[in-house]
Amino acid sequence: QVQLVESGGGLVQAGGSLRLSCAASGTFFSINAMAWYRQTPGKQRELVATISTGGITNYADSVKERFTISRDNDKNTVYLQMNSLKPEDTAVFYCNARYKSAAWSIWYDRWGQGTQVTVSS
Repeated sequence: QVQLVESGGGLVQAGGSLRLSCAASGTFFSINAMAWYRQTPGKQRELVATISTGGITNYADSVKERFTISRDNDKNTVYLQMNSLKPEDTAVFYCNARYKSAAWSIWYDRWGQGTQVTVSS
């Protein structure tokens, strides 16, 4: 089973930057795509960015040109570099990983516990 531990959230002024990290640990066969989502109170969790094992990335329109997702496959870690932050980026950010527990298993999804990002105006 995979455990995901996020770090790097905090309070920043508008226009500032933050870098989130999410490290996967535990017992698993392989990790496929990794992603960052975010959620604000009363709203559904929304996709922010995804990255494949080969480094192919996709972004929500609202964060393109400002956020960059990357990963270190050797460390089983995914990052989210957030620049030019806006107050509307304020949310709890969640890491997601799709993994297999064994070569023959199905793919599972695992979520991190979330890290708060607050952008002040």
